[in-house]
Amino acid sequence: MNIRYRVELSEAERSELKTMLNGGRQAARTLKRAQILLAADAGVPDEVIATSIAVGGSTVYRTRRRFVEGNLDKALHEQPRPGVARKLTGQEEALLVATACARPPAGRARWTLELLAGEMVRLTAHESLSRETVRRRLAANALQPWRQKMWCVPKIDGEYVARMEDVLDLYAEEPDPQHPVVCFDESPVQLIGETRTPIPAAPGRVERIDYEYRRCGTVNLFVMVDAHCPWRHVTVSERRTAHDFAASLQELADVHYPEAERIRVVLDNL
Repeated sequence: MNIRYRVELSEAERSELKTMLNGGRQAARTLKRAQILLAADAGVPDEVIATSIAVGGSTVYRTRRRFVEGNLDKALHEQPRPGVARKLTGQEEALLVATACARPPAGRARWTLELLAGEMVRLTAHESLSRETVRRRLAANALQPWRQKMWCVPKIDGEYVARMEDVLDLYAEEPDPQHPVVCFDESPVQLIGETRTPIPAAPGRVERIDYEYRRCGTVNLFVMVDAHCPWRHVTVSERRTAHDFAASLQELADVHYPEAERIRVVLDNL
């Protein structure tokens, strides 16, 4: 069964797409996806959209699906694709980011890719590191240290690097049931619903499901992941308030780790 995803833009989303098309400072494929969404929102058939924008029918279908199953950003932009294993570990990449955000060597106005590659060879066990590896890791972290206008964190010094290493060392510790390490994060999620009620199966007839999906608002997910055990838990809330946050932490302590002496939680500024 081919599923048809119904695009229903809000006024804010429609305005954002029109502004994007009028500005013209986006990649060509991003602008075409914006045109697809606006046309789909207006009820234009997929075949007409594909012909008028000069794209394939699969492109129209994927753009619809990414919008309905995700959000506007996911529909407009490419998602990361799997590739070969990274040469830098997570701890080494964090060190690269901290180095790129620190002051360059004496006599240098700014870091270059070659300087960063050489510094990483000096600080790690790597015998060599290509400028392309450095460039890719910096791009993944939205860093361009060779430009004058750059900002990463308010202050990069020995204390910052030491605290960063404390977190990485925490992940590297041996599992301790009395002192579990739990990563805590939150994420908004788009809800997807059916436009018509499915017709249940009957003797001689399979269940019938309508092929259209539509967006049904959003919810918030509080996600808890044990860093040393194959365990995770998700709590769903309508909002992301301080009360919801506190209730999730209380659930973590009282329900999931009642016997722990201390729970070490790793989280961001939430």
